[in-house]
Amino acid sequence: MISASFFFTAMGALGRYVAADLHPIEVTFFRTAFGLLFLAPVLLRGVRLHTRRFALHATRAVVVVIALVSWFTVLTMMPLAEVMAIGFTIPLFATAGAALFLKERVGLRRWSAILVGFVGTVIILRPGAGILTLPALLALGNAVLIAFSSLAVKSLSRTEDADSVVFYMTGLMFILSLPPALFVWTMPSPSAWGWLAALGLVGTLAQMSFVRAFRAADASVVLPFDYFKLLVAAVIGYVFFAEVPDLETWIGGSIIFAATLYTTGREARLERMRGAE
Repeated sequence: MISASFFFTAMGALGRYVAADLHPIEVTFFRTAFGLLFLAPVLLRGVRLHTRRFALHATRAVVVVIALVSWFTVLTMMPLAEVMAIGFTIPLFATAGAALFLKERVGLRRWSAILVGFVGTVIILRPGAGILTLPALLALGNAVLIAFSSLAVKSLSRTEDADSVVFYMTGLMFILSLPPALFVWTMPSPSAWGWLAALGLVGTLAQMSFVRAFRAADASVVLPFDYFKLLVAAVIGYVFFAEVPDLETWIGGSIIFAATLYTTGREARLERMRGAE
């Protein structure tokens, strides 16, 4: 999960850099195109691609394409660390989604933790100070979409091979992102090709690390390490983009992290209790 956090943050930094010259839809296409290229060695060694859950794979791919386009757009408008901090709401949205749409039982204490997490989000966005802008709303919308993707990963990882989950997402995203990319196509500069290839590589490594983390341990064990993103984003943002996260971002991110840690920890304890029964 630490590896996934590092690679996701690096993907954000690379996406922000190349999205300054290329349309976010085209950046998304190249992310998936190079991702497929780097997945080729994995496929050659024999991945179990048979699935009876193609509909869920396809739905997740559509959602992630929309999420990536919005994410690459937001990264050109907001500080990297602020975007990553808002991303900590993903587990909170996932918990709420599991209750509302999957009919999972969520008690009062977990709903209270979700509310506390949203308080942390409000601190980061500071709506009274005029910070609640379109980019901030896009970042929140992106978190909702990724929360759905996380629920899908959680479900798929129970029956599917980890590499096949990554392959179906990447392959279907390639197909889905190509037509709209052609409408906004701009030929990348010679130097941009290397950055786009790096984007595809770190994005693929992030997904492979992320799926394996959830297969290897309970969410309560791996999810706290996702907070590593904020530290990495702060360093990358400072070194490469001369950005310094403000106090509200650190306070709000810490509150969201604490609420997420409580929510996932309680969920894991309930799972162990149900298993013991």
